[in-house]
Amino acid sequence: MPHDLHAPIPAPFVSTSLRVIPEWIDGNGHMNVAYYLKAFDEGFDAAYEAIQFGFDMIERRGVSTMAAEMHITYQGELFEGDPIRIETQLVDFNRKRFHWFQQMRHGETGKLAATCEWMILFIDMNKRKVAEMPDDIFELISRVKAAHAHLPRPPEVGRSISLENKRRS
Repeated sequence: MPHDLHAPIPAPFVSTSLRVIPEWIDGNGHMNVAYYLKAFDEGFDAAYEAIQFGFDMIERRGVSTMAAEMHITYQGELFEGDPIRIETQLVDFNRKRFHWFQQMRHGETGKLAATCEWMILFIDMNKRKVAEMPDDIFELISRVKAAHAHLPRPPEVGRSISLENKRRS
């Protein structure tokens, strides 16, 4: 794996390259729900880039990752032109799966706009099936987990849809 084993791992990974564009605005005058997922996905790409864990793995190693499940909570509005900050942290992982969590914030005020929890699968692209990651990738993700171990566990982790759920205070 080309990642420098001594390079520091950001904790959390942070993406600040996005801004709410006019095409993302809906009839309510704020960012449409579909574009929250798009922004989270682009923020995720930045996390993978930071550890050189991108789509080039398909060509180099015949492996990739794919989303299996996600849960988004919408906690605040974003409007046209607002800068977006996405923080990505690794909650847990094993040889075949990753549990990631993201927080989307207004890029200037820091106000929480949304969260996204992901279950990501490690894939053998030749078979297009879930596979165990090789030792070097497992070691890299172990370093990410260690770097993220001190981050607080967001209250939305593991949350399901329920009438009893309350917002953060």
